[in-house]
Amino acid sequence: MTKQRLLLATISLILCSGFTAADTVEVEIYKFQFSPAEITINVGDTVVWVNKEKRQYHNVWFEQLDEEETDYLFPGDSYEKTFAESGSFPYRCGPHPEMTATVIVNDQ
Repeated sequence: MTKQRLLLATISLILCSGFTAADTVEVEIYKFQFSPAEITINVGDTVVWVNKEKRQYHNVWFEQLDEEETDYLFPGDSYEKTFAESGSFPYRCGPHPEMTATVIVNDQ
């Protein structure tokens, strides 16, 4: 079998097996808001929060999961989290508790 046919056979096998690659979704932090405020992803996907403010720091805190508050994200900084379980995961900004949002994770 030629290398090209072997490659095509491998790709076909992966596609037919129902394999889905994990996605990465970005949430902007800007004007004291998480945008979008609610996102829906699949198990295994990653969310990246990017602070797009000019001067203000924020963080991403999944307080209800009993997780520790993350380090502050200064302008241009980012934080990422991969979700291994399905469910609804509310979070907030530690220094600015009025900033809230939710990640909804579906089974694939």
